[in-house]
Amino acid sequence: MNSHNIIENIMRLKMKRLSLFLVIVLLALSSVFAQGANEMLNNEDTAKDSSLFPVTLVDMVGREVTIQEEPKRIVSGYYISSSALIAIDADSKIVGIETKSNQRPIYKAASPSLIGLSDVGSAKNFSLETCLSTNPDLVILPIKQKNNADVLTQMGIPTLVVNPESHEEILYMFTLLGRATGNVEEAEELVSYYKEKLDSVEELTKNVESRPVVYIGGTSSYLTTAPKEMYQASLIKSAGGVNAGDSIEGSSWKEISYEELIRMNPDYIIIPTNNFATDNPGYTRDDILSDKMLSEINAVKTGNVYQMPTGLEAWDSPVPSGIIGLLWMTATIHPELYSMDQFNADMTQFYERFYGFTPSI
Repeated sequence: MNSHNIIENIMRLKMKRLSLFLVIVLLALSSVFAQGANEMLNNEDTAKDSSLFPVTLVDMVGREVTIQEEPKRIVSGYYISSSALIAIDADSKIVGIETKSNQRPIYKAASPSLIGLSDVGSAKNFSLETCLSTNPDLVILPIKQKNNADVLTQMGIPTLVVNPESHEEILYMFTLLGRATGNVEEAEELVSYYKEKLDSVEELTKNVESRPVVYIGGTSSYLTTAPKEMYQASLIKSAGGVNAGDSIEGSSWKEISYEELIRMNPDYIIIPTNNFATDNPGYTRDDILSDKMLSEINAVKTGNVYQMPTGLEAWDSPVPSGIIGLLWMTATIHPELYSMDQFNADMTQFYERFYGFTPSI
């Protein structure tokens, strides 16, 4: 081999080594830049999260409430808000909860840590003392406890009052709680899901020519029903029915007489679960079908008396699964439009997506 070839080989070897060195340097620089970019994104996310607070919100009775920092210790004195907090992934922040939380199947299945927390009482009997003992930085109460909400606010504890009795109001509650807790994206996802299912059902039922009259019984007696301003009335209307109680004013359960129920002559009678969704509400389908006073009502004559499923939640209530109640109602009164098989698939997907478990009912 002549000297010229030797020099060429040496030069090629050097070039290969130089190329390898440059590749290693570029890879190292890429790693550094990637790490820096990730850090920038993380910093932006952190800045975005911190920018959510302080925030001033308007609760569901028109009160302005300012929350200075992201809450870490939440008291929820209402099962409506407690269930919603689970659905938007804010339940780990709850330190005090409404009474009898151990009787709610949804807590046992989706957030067992809620059971055994400080019992702050019920919508009727709220314990201000117990609430304060948890050192909360956010309290959520039902409308019946508005006075206590004012007291807590005056003490410097941000307190929201919630009172959803329609589709629009429950969507507002989801948004309100998401903004109050900092779980904005999770709340937006829940709002989007609820709207999507609501729109799809209303599209299915918009051209229904004959809308059946639907009567929903109360949780204590089937001679108690929902007036037109209650959430239950919204479910019946959206499902393609007419609420038998629409002629009754008010936004809470109303007692009626046999004569009034006979005059309503519903095509369907719906039996809700009890308040904790563990059983029927103190009466059964057979009780209604065997009541001689009701023998001439259409629903009784045709056997169209149905019990809402037990074991999860009261689907007629304004909780996130109220949308599941709407789907069940639609499958019950309009099976030609929406099947019970499709309902079961949608119900399973809902609980897996927002509550993290697969239901077995």
